[in-house]
Amino acid sequence: MATKNKKKLAEIKEILKGLDLKITSLANYSRSPRIIENGKTFKENALKKAIKVSRFTKKLTLGEDSGLCVEALGGRPGVYSSRFCGKPACPAGRDKSDLKNNLKLLKVLDNLSLHKRKAHYTCAVALADKDRPVGVVEGKCYGVIGFKLKGSFGFGYDPLFIIPEYKKTFAELGPAIKHKISHRYHALKKAKKLIQKYIEQHKYS
Repeated sequence: MATKNKKKLAEIKEILKGLDLKITSLANYSRSPRIIENGKTFKENALKKAIKVSRFTKKLTLGEDSGLCVEALGGRPGVYSSRFCGKPACPAGRDKSDLKNNLKLLKVLDNLSLHKRKAHYTCAVALADKDRPVGVVEGKCYGVIGFKLKGSFGFGYDPLFIIPEYKKTFAELGPAIKHKISHRYHALKKAKKLIQKYIEQHKYS
């Protein structure tokens, strides 16, 4: 997995459980390559991560990029979701934090009613085998942005992202429900098929 984010890694492992794989992340490798997420789309960033890390590890690699797209903001923060509170043009996202991102989002949506706070999470997942892309898939999850942070599970914008069906945020619902309905779940469900096909093709090679 082309990530050092422990919470994201745990979520991915949970959704991919059942596959006969040993899953490692960048945390398992010293001197792992620095990846600058400067793509214009989630798919571009996910593929860049997968190819660069696969080239480094010489192993099948999953690259993932995801973020929040708010309709009233023209799709922002989008690919800049993790560094919304800082300088979006800065790939390093200096001084970024989930709390700061959430507080900025609340501020820019301050005067909008609930029906004008529609948003969706998007997740792109790419697989690469060394320099060769294996496939790229995408998943989405729709909801609305709440007026205050609620819940203690998850990460990112989960304390603000309300699922209308449950009338609760991802952070309130917890992993048992989130992992069955999230953008990451829908993307990884598709990616799981790509991985299974890859394993079958390389079983005797």
